[in-house]
Amino acid sequence: MHPLKRTKRLNDILTFIIGIIMILLANIIASQYFFRYDLTEDKRYSISPATIKVLNGLEDIVYVEVYLEGDFPAGFKRLQRAIRDKLDEFGIYAGSNLQFRFVNPGENPDPRQRNQYYLQLAEKGLQPTNLFAREGDKKIEKIIFPGALISYRDKEVPVMLLKGNSAARSDEILNQSVEGVEFELISAIRKLTSIQKKKIAIIEGHGELNKIQMADITSSLKENFLIERINLPEKISLNDYDAIIVARPDTVFSDYDKYKIDQFIIKGGKALFFIDAVNVNLDSIGEEGKLVMPYKLDLGDMFFRYGIRLNADLIQDLNSGVIPLFVGYMGNQPQTRLVNWRYYLLLNTFSKHPIVKNMDVLYARFLGTIDTVKAGGIKKTPLVFTSKYSKILPTPVRVNFNEVRLDVNPRLFSQGSLPVAYLLEGSFQSLYTHRLALHTENTFEFKEKDKPSKIIICSDGDLIQNDVNKKTGHPYPLGYDRFTRRQFANKEFVLNAVDYLLDESGIITLRAKEVTFRPLDKVKIKEERLKWQLINLVVPVILIVLFGVGRNYFRKRKYERKLTVGS
Repeated sequence: MHPLKRTKRLNDILTFIIGIIMILLANIIASQYFFRYDLTEDKRYSISPATIKVLNGLEDIVYVEVYLEGDFPAGFKRLQRAIRDKLDEFGIYAGSNLQFRFVNPGENPDPRQRNQYYLQLAEKGLQPTNLFAREGDKKIEKIIFPGALISYRDKEVPVMLLKGNSAARSDEILNQSVEGVEFELISAIRKLTSIQKKKIAIIEGHGELNKIQMADITSSLKENFLIERINLPEKISLNDYDAIIVARPDTVFSDYDKYKIDQFIIKGGKALFFIDAVNVNLDSIGEEGKLVMPYKLDLGDMFFRYGIRLNADLIQDLNSGVIPLFVGYMGNQPQTRLVNWRYYLLLNTFSKHPIVKNMDVLYARFLGTIDTVKAGGIKKTPLVFTSKYSKILPTPVRVNFNEVRLDVNPRLFSQGSLPVAYLLEGSFQSLYTHRLALHTENTFEFKEKDKPSKIIICSDGDLIQNDVNKKTGHPYPLGYDRFTRRQFANKEFVLNAVDYLLDESGIITLRAKEVTFRPLDKVKIKEERLKWQLINLVVPVILIVLFGVGRNYFRKRKYERKLTVGS
């Protein structure tokens, strides 16, 4: 063999061996250091550090059973794939402590056993959805359970994975559900695995909502927090609690009670206020109507210091709920019908804050407006708004049922979207700075300004109140309208608000995640289907043939050139 050829062959062998060694070394190094790169624009395959922390801290097996197995339309397949991908990602960090499987609850051919299984899932908290869809010329109709059951040791929680704003299109709701998959799954896992629970005090002593009126939200909060109802005038301080809830008071707060709340917030305590600025409810409106006057709560100066002013007015909105109204008799039987009551608002306009992102409609009653005022160092974020078809009625104003019989002039409802809930964040200045006149030597040290805190103020005390069945005395779910039998998202709003105030891990911020929805143009697909099929089938074949012909041509030219040089 020619020496040059032998040297070239040895170099090729040596290069091959070095390449193999480098590949082996790279694999050994990669096995010691875990890393992943998400190259998607919206980071849809990335999970947050807060999620990773929860998964790394699992001490036992979390078992997830997802009830989205089977043949679905494209939109639900996308949701199914997003859930599976997310659970696969979870498994990378949780290891053997996360197990999951997908189940088809409708696979049993026996209708009786299948319906019994459906009933068991519903009793566990998974609500069924009737799926109506069209795939091409084929109609699809089936009952599905777009959710999961997550188990940890002896505890189990249901998770609904099809969630979004009901006013949106079906494809938008599915996209909102995809955006919320990580939050829904990891918040349920955290709920099951958390050991220490924070304490929340529900304030009493000023005519606030009673136990039965807050039964549903109290029950829901108890799943994650320690809840205690306290009589504020009898308490020395609020230092033992992480958060407080003030729900629709109707009598004045003493200076000393305000001082306790003020110092609690100044020292880092979190607070939710659901306040009615005016005194009115449906039962208090007689045949002649009611002259509505402001409440005297004496909380205005404290809110003003924190950067908010609750105005003594009422909002009417064309986007409203309904009430039953007597319209006459049929024979000797009184007749009622449901009529729009513009003091009952359907709130469906939200900011992009994690508390309310993709939130479904809220139901509110007799709201007032909120203004912001200057407060140094305080970040003010509006959360919830009325529709753009709203009108403000300053008090005193007479509220009368006869209003529903009058023709509505839409031009009068032109004051735009009005904020009715605010989040305040920062280090608050005490109301009692430079004017402390309270005896505190036996209570606690006064602070003018201390730790950062968060406050949420809503101009509707009814937002957190569940209705009560007058016949049975049992509470309805929070947000349930017994007249239309529709469930609104009031409870989800309150739970999200509490989570944001008290969640130091940052899991609630996952609700802000956005996945860009890029739907295909179905009309264009139908018109250009044949063209793109031909392009996808024929063009690759043509390219391969051209590549082969070109390759043979250049090899032939190269061979002929060598022969010419050799001769």
